[in-house]
Amino acid sequence: MNRRKAIGSIILAGLGGGIIFSGYKWHDWHRSPDISWLRQQKRLLSALTETILPTTDTPGAAQAGVDDYIITMITDCTDRVSANRFIEGLKELDHYSRSKFDKPYEQCSTTDKHSILGHFEAKARPLTNLLGKVENMYIGKPFFTTLKKYTVEGFCTSEIGATKTLSYLYIPGQFHGCIPMQPGQKTWATR
Repeated sequence: MNRRKAIGSIILAGLGGGIIFSGYKWHDWHRSPDISWLRQQKRLLSALTETILPTTDTPGAAQAGVDDYIITMITDCTDRVSANRFIEGLKELDHYSRSKFDKPYEQCSTTDKHSILGHFEAKARPLTNLLGKVENMYIGKPFFTTLKKYTVEGFCTSEIGATKTLSYLYIPGQFHGCIPMQPGQKTWATR
């Protein structure tokens, strides 16, 4: 065998492997999301949301039922690729917690929970410029980004979040574009 045939064979094998791997990943991203598994992870989601927005002198995300909101948003309102990426990220978080701390996330201490979420936040750093846009379009948003977004949305739009944590006036009256906030005043729930 001469050198040209050997190099051609190596290039052909590399391209073939790349095409097979790309086809596998495309199928993996576009398959039906495992919604039944997601619904079984309600306790894990509740613990995650409570770590992000904990109960202090105001109610936390778990009391507001944000875990149900996240499940509804993933099943009904999220595209297939992002839903698969979220579910795979949740599975990866569970595996990471069990392998690093020998227990599920819900049973970890507060410092361990912050360590786990810090690890996944570092993994979710978005790419910049065009690469970040391409990643979000074709691969979906990272797991941790979606988790934080839905946690904050779910909490701020819940009755508990809007009335007990944020200031809420059912009939706000006149609009004043710029008014000074009083010391200790809550942020407004209405815009």
